Amino acid sequence: MHSDLQTTQIISLLLLFSVAALAALARKLSTPYPIVLVIGGLLLGLTPGMPKVTLNPELIFLVVLPPLLYSAAWNTAWDDFCRNIISIGFLAVGLVAFTVAGVAVAGPLLFPGFDWRLGFALGAVVATTDSIAATSIAKRIGLPKRIVDILEGESLVNDATGLLALEFATSMLVKGVTPTVASGMLRLVYLSVAGVAVGWLLGLVVEWFEHRIDDGPIEIAISILVPYSAYLSAELIHASGVLAVVAAGMYLSRKSSLFFSPSVRIQAGAAWTALIFILNGLVFLTIGLQLPYVLAELGGFPRYQLLLYGAAFSALLIVLRLVWTFPGAWISWLIRARILHHDESWPGFRPVFVVGWTGMRGVIALAAAMSLPQTLADGTPFPFRSLIVFLTFSVILVTLVLQGLTLPLLIRRLGLAGTDAVDCEEDEARRLVVQAALEHLDQSRAGDPPSLADVYDDFVLHYQHRLTGLKCGPADPNRPDPESYSRYLDLSRELLDVERETALRLHNQRRISDEVLRRLKANPPSA
Repeated sequence: MHSDLQTTQIISLLLLFSVAALAALARKLSTPYPIVLVIGGLLLGLTPGMPKVTLNPELIFLVVLPPLLYSAAWNTAWDDFCRNIISIGFLAVGLVAFTVAGVAVAGPLLFPGFDWRLGFALGAVVATTDSIAATSIAKRIGLPKRIVDILEGESLVNDATGLLALEFATSMLVKGVTPTVASGMLRLVYLSVAGVAVGWLLGLVVEWFEHRIDDGPIEIAISILVPYSAYLSAELIHASGVLAVVAAGMYLSRKSSLFFSPSVRIQAGAAWTALIFILNGLVFLTIGLQLPYVLAELGGFPRYQLLLYGAAFSALLIVLRLVWTFPGAWISWLIRARILHHDESWPGFRPVFVVGWTGMRGVIALAAAMSLPQTLADGTPFPFRSLIVFLTFSVILVTLVLQGLTLPLLIRRLGLAGTDAVDCEEDEARRLVVQAALEHLDQSRAGDPPSLADVYDDFVLHYQHRLTGLKCGPADPNRPDPESYSRYLDLSRELLDVERETALRLHNQRRISDEVLRRLKANPPSA
């Protein structure tokens, strides 16, 4: 028992160290860390003597997926999601159905022994996309925000539709029950409505509680509890845990400005950033580590045949996405322009092609493949289960590495890099916020004695400096010049360094205790 625990600890430390080291390498290479982590996991998995690290589907769905979904939903703007809901729906529902149908038809042609039901199961497994690598590239290069919003919205919703398709596939293969179109639509409606309702009701309860506390550690603990509560509550009533988490995250994110104090927001943001980085890092590293075990279950297939299968299937999925994306984008634009009367033009070939090229798969697809039962209802082995797992692994590897590494070049060649102008909406909001603060200072100055004039002058100069950093808006002759503002920021950082070095010197001279040093670092004198 003690030996097993020690082995688990050593493996956990090795994985965490590998995540940190490979993420640092990715930063040096200016490459999205999911790509580097998957490749690093592949190399580690092929290293002799490497301890066995297997991916547990239940661990992924019950432990890893809820916080990742919640974080993504929290950072999704509700207005942008609603504005793009038609495009997101065509990808998250329409493309999933098209992918499942396409693989169901092509599977028997590509893989001898497959029937349409096995193709349906394989299509359901690989229908969901992972936007982490794609959006990390898109944001860094400056891809138009709308494309990023659509990709993130798709990855939030298509997990639910993909897992529903997998539920149908499992029923057909294991129980021999083929659902009708009507029953499928009713199940989808129930999954969606009940899942969203569970997430929304939980959000209401959490919002009520949050208004009555202001304590960072407690609120962080609640925020971590929310996604698990939403997911498990929805699963208990056989609704979509994915949509429950998404609904709770989007609702509470929208309301958080009313109940999160600035200090709690900073603490929670730091805690969640670290948590999501660790979970994503471990997930992508573990994907790479699965190769030896995936291959070990395929002893009956020659290696060259497996390579051909993996390449052909990956190409099929890329083509299916591209084939769907263009008519889907055109129809969704027609609906917005002709039926909803939105004032927008056809986006054009280039943005639509980029959306079509970013169909990267991730850990949900691999977990879905590994969650397939080992046997059918009559006790016979699940047909071609190991091949389905291998094909899923191949698709993840090809789409992450091939599409992930070529996406920056593609975006630049299409002329979409850095096409967004300065965000004048944000600048205008910041200008109005600062002006409101200056007006409040003027009102407060009138009620205070003249001896406090220096205090008010200092605050006024501080806010005028903030106005200097804004690129949009009318020019103000009373604002400090940009060079002055730049020097102001440099001096602020230099003064913080001086304060820190002085506090450390006092500690080294034993003039202050460890406790006082910790308090000075947590709340600097200039804060």
